Amino acid sequence: MDVLYWSVISIAIVLAFVGLVYPVIPSVLLLIGAFLLYGVFYSFSPLNLLFWIIQILLVILIFIADYLANLFGVKKFGGSKAGIWGSTIGLLVGPFVIPVAGILIGPFIGAMAAEILVNRTRFITAIKIGTGSVIGFLGSVITKTVIQLFMVGYFFFLVIK
Repeated sequence: MDVLYWSVISIAIVLAFVGLVYPVIPSVLLLIGAFLLYGVFYSFSPLNLLFWIIQILLVILIFIADYLANLFGVKKFGGSKAGIWGSTIGLLVGPFVIPVAGILIGPFIGAMAAEILVNRTRFITAIKIGTGSVIGFLGSVITKTVIQLFMVGYFFFLVIK
């Protein structure tokens, strides 16, 4: 049963990292789910109160980092709230319309389209804003990857002694 349990936990952790680039997959929830599965399958004793406090703070940090990276990416390149919303919608829709490449093309087109439609932004400026949304997305992925690696590392540090 150990192989089955660890396989399920490992799959949840791997999917959590896949979710960093496919926002439809709730990455941080899968990570917390993996930790909870460990507790159910084995024991919650290594996962003490300090562990859960740190994990919750890191989850909050992930949400803040995600929001700020998108905000700064679009704003830094001259975008507005419309560009931020367009980028977010493009990030969610893009992978379904254009598998794989939609991860980068979706936020780019979403931010561009929103700025052109809502603010009547010139095309060249909209391209700049779309580029900012992609840079923000990539910054977000890098930041969230580092945080999730720490979360998983801390988990393994406590459970594998």
